Amino acid sequence: MSSNNPARTISERFSTEAKSYRNYIGGRFAEPSASQIDVLNPATGAVVGRVPESTAQEVDAAVRAAKAAQPSWEQLPAIERAGHLRAISAKLRRHRTELADIIVREQGKIRSLAQVEVDFTADYIDYMAEWARRLEGEVLTSDRPKETMLLLRKPIGVVAGILPWNFPFFLIARKMAPALVTGNTIVIKPSEETPINAFVFAELVAETDLPAGVFNLVGGKGPGAGTALVKHPDVDLVTFTGSVATGTRIMQMAAENLTRVNLELGGKAPAIVLADADLDLAAKAIHASRVINTGQVCNCAERLYVEEPVHDALIAKLKVLFEQTRWGDPSETDDLDMGPLINRAALDKVEAAVRKATEEGARIVTGGNVTGQDKGHHFEPTLIVGATAAMEIMRRETFGPVLPVQAVKNLDEAIALANDTEYGLTSSIYTSNINSALRASRELKFGETYINRENFEAMQGFHAGRRKSGIGGADGKHGLYEFTETHVIYIQGQ
Repeated sequence: MSSNNPARTISERFSTEAKSYRNYIGGRFAEPSASQIDVLNPATGAVVGRVPESTAQEVDAAVRAAKAAQPSWEQLPAIERAGHLRAISAKLRRHRTELADIIVREQGKIRSLAQVEVDFTADYIDYMAEWARRLEGEVLTSDRPKETMLLLRKPIGVVAGILPWNFPFFLIARKMAPALVTGNTIVIKPSEETPINAFVFAELVAETDLPAGVFNLVGGKGPGAGTALVKHPDVDLVTFTGSVATGTRIMQMAAENLTRVNLELGGKAPAIVLADADLDLAAKAIHASRVINTGQVCNCAERLYVEEPVHDALIAKLKVLFEQTRWGDPSETDDLDMGPLINRAALDKVEAAVRKATEEGARIVTGGNVTGQDKGHHFEPTLIVGATAAMEIMRRETFGPVLPVQAVKNLDEAIALANDTEYGLTSSIYTSNINSALRASRELKFGETYINRENFEAMQGFHAGRRKSGIGGADGKHGLYEFTETHVIYIQGQ
């Protein structure tokens, strides 16, 4: 691929020094933007890099490049498109450690989880590439003599992928890989909180033979670059992962051009623990759900309902695990369970949620404090009991290392409380009774239910929410087909 990016050594590319990055448009790195965004390490507050604050004109150039490249990209056999994806995943594997280092510095993710994210991203790209020979249409039965009816699946066109900051590297693949293998082209806008990994991803793409314009990357904030991208008349699908509020605004803006949207939004996932559950297993999985990525995961358990006979025993086990949690600066210490929250606003939100819960009558068992205020955005792992359905902490997404617990009399009450929410992404239940597990699977109104295991989806599943948790979904065959549209052909024989 042609590029005006000067050759750089690996050590220069993955330097720990703060440096400026450039948009990647039409197979070339653009001239530096007039305005730049400082990217901060949330564990220290130090500037780790600068990325463009793209103008509407720069966004337009990226969309035009994607549109120009799409027809010839679609004409390539799918297996050849898959080959380009595999070349990208190979690059990621070659630089897996350095890429994880970037995620640690700019997102505050612990090193082991950052490495999992990089490796899973490469695996995900390869998984989607495998669909190249499995993209299927249908032969339909006609009502007319000598007529053949075909249903084909075709690419939508230009995709705009707008990324969150909590799993920033994986979400590049979740949006790019299915889009490209089905014949679309894409413009990615990473979160301004965690964009550097995406710009380095673009540098690695530039070293492959991917045709110019198939993959494009622009930096910027939501009100600027994000709005320009969503409102662009040549964008055919907007796929976004983030908050309900932002998703609602995107849907409103996309309506101006009747642009399709795919939205993965927030969650307030319930976990149910019945009296016959393996309490050690439940405690370990639920604790992991609250500290993974410092609780900044939309599909992990955010509220817990425990049958009264085992409530105190489970709380005792959770208290030990919460108090044993190792937290700190992941760029300095490898052996941690969690790092900082992403920014000061997130820290303030979590602190306010805990404070309000106590004002409403809940009790903190352990944690509950901001810590390390002079260096990073850290909040103690916090376990809260005595929560009720009316409390805001049981209704609004906290997105931090906080677990509110409510005692329930039975499964009936647990399911009713679990479903009493505006969200509908994931849910979980812990029980040794198969009938209870099956009943919960039937009656919980969520896109996913995890039984006796942690909340973490598989790439071959379908990660989709209900109600305000989103529209459409991702992963597996059904996620792949989100990037296609149907074309029915009627062939009348003689």
